[in-house]
Amino acid sequence: MNKELIIEAGRTERQYWKDLWRYRELFYFLAWRDILVRYKQTAIGIAWALIRPFLTMVVFSVVFGQLAKLPSDGAPYPILVFSAMLPWQFFANAISECSNSLIDNANLISKVYFPRLIVPTSAVMVSFVDFMISGMILLALMAWYNFIPSWRILTLPIFIAIAFAAAMGGGLWLSALNVQYRDFRYIVPFIVQFGLYISPVGFSSSIVPQQWRWLYSLNPMVGVIDGFRWAILGGGATIYWLGFLLSLGLVMLLLMSGIWYFRKTERTFADVI
Repeated sequence: MNKELIIEAGRTERQYWKDLWRYRELFYFLAWRDILVRYKQTAIGIAWALIRPFLTMVVFSVVFGQLAKLPSDGAPYPILVFSAMLPWQFFANAISECSNSLIDNANLISKVYFPRLIVPTSAVMVSFVDFMISGMILLALMAWYNFIPSWRILTLPIFIAIAFAAAMGGGLWLSALNVQYRDFRYIVPFIVQFGLYISPVGFSSSIVPQQWRWLYSLNPMVGVIDGFRWAILGGGATIYWLGFLLSLGLVMLLLMSGIWYFRKTERTFADVI
């Protein structure tokens, strides 16, 4: 009997990634459930996905565009801000949702086997739905200012994929760490707030002195935001390619290390949670 258990355990380990596909219906269920619960019993429902980034965009446009008179890369300042607000809001929402995803599904995790990676991934997908809804504001701003993007807009899916990788990597780290150390429920809001200030959301990263831009690019979201602006704003926006490649490398490192750490600690979740 013991020998059979050892063989089965080995097979389960080898088949883990195939199990992700086998349990795809659970992934759909968790994502859809969270989408429904997020805005349940709210007066305006899913409109909150539009209001929050819109109000933040208005504040940043007034403070940095009207009062500070910062450059806008040749585009209307609200479009400059919102082209950065989209990936930042997606990243911030994703890591916030992921950090609590395992704790919120503790009863499910402690009772049945399934690849635990499904839980934080479904949380990222819920944030991605908000991201797609918020994109309607960007389309409305372009129509309002008669702003027509260039051919670069065709590259936007590449930068969306990079943003998704950054959200997954950070989310996997924080979800696993939150199981072990519940202090992270207090640390994550601070990370999100601090990250907003040090990321080029309300301003263009071009205002950072050239000699410091590579150091500034150690923030992985700098490359993601610059990529979004390069794709959306067209000829007025430029990318500091050295910094972008540095940010891209850090995003890939964050994703791979997040998967590694999550898989390393996953077997203890049911006992610790």
